[in-house]
Amino acid sequence: MPRRRLLALAVALVPVAYLALWPVDADPEAWSPPEGGELVGAYAVNDGLAGHTVLHPEYHGAEAVTFDAEGRIVTGLLDGRIVRFAVDGAGAGETLANTGGRPLGLRYDRGGRLIVADAHRGLLEVGDAGAVKVLVDTHGGKPIRFCDDLAIAGDGTIYFSDASFLRSVEEWRVEVIEHRPNGRLLAYHPERGETTLVLGDLYFANGVALGPDEASVVVTELSSYRVTRVWLAGPKKGEHEVLIDDLPGFPDNITYSPERGAYWIALGSPRNGLVDGLSGWPGLRKAVLRLPEALQPAPVKHAIAVAVDDTGKVVAAPQYVDPSAYSPVSSVLEREGWLYLGSFAGDGVAKVKAPGVG
Repeated sequence: MPRRRLLALAVALVPVAYLALWPVDADPEAWSPPEGGELVGAYAVNDGLAGHTVLHPEYHGAEAVTFDAEGRIVTGLLDGRIVRFAVDGAGAGETLANTGGRPLGLRYDRGGRLIVADAHRGLLEVGDAGAVKVLVDTHGGKPIRFCDDLAIAGDGTIYFSDASFLRSVEEWRVEVIEHRPNGRLLAYHPERGETTLVLGDLYFANGVALGPDEASVVVTELSSYRVTRVWLAGPKKGEHEVLIDDLPGFPDNITYSPERGAYWIALGSPRNGLVDGLSGWPGLRKAVLRLPEALQPAPVKHAIAVAVDDTGKVVAAPQYVDPSAYSPVSSVLEREGWLYLGSFAGDGVAKVKAPGVG
């Protein structure tokens, strides 16, 4: 074979060899995604999240939203800051603290203390003067490597998720494509300074919320398109079950709305055909992880929020598909007729009129 043809063949084989052989720190499992999940029926595409207003667009990566005792918005940013600003966005924002990590979920407890799920540092408490205290960063001999969201019970127990005890927030794409049960739902008991395992073997444990009367706690499993419920009281205490699955996208944070009697689930993006199509082909998914990040599956500009009642029935699914959509949506919080949306990769906090109840 002429040298020129040999050289051309060698050049052609380089990318093939790279995709097949380059080492990747992942071991994907074969799995079968739930059928369905199309944007039809209760999930039919609509403009329910159009007409939003972005509050303080200078803030980047406002993953989750909560309110302080005066009704001001509090959120954590990509640069580690926790900021506060007026509910209508008027005036300048105020920096409350900098965790030195990546604050995600956050809530105030009944004593007025701000508790933060920090992806880098674990479960934190933020004091009035901005002092940051680590409450817990390991459990069961494993680091809490990707602390994601939390909910606080009336007795002070803090339920929080560790999306993966193997990978950091920066490796979220690897965690999704690999599809391994590295996530867990934990409970921190402040009165005794102990942490217990509520439920393990979760697929990208993400959002956490307490249900009505705190009889149960729910956790989203992002890479399995479902929400799992664990009973904390009643005849099913200690048991767990699926609240809803076959979701039409990747569920991120979840909050309970007493006004609606429903859980709001933020879907970061619709389901991805490549991710689902290669679910049974671990080797090919490994090859996808060898691609440049720009060529790997990523969220699209499609804002979706889904509300489900305590039986898992879909009662609302406002959306917006447009280059100007506030997307990806990572959290939805309903308050006094408005939805407040957070985004792990977007600018500011979005405010949009909530759909009618009933």
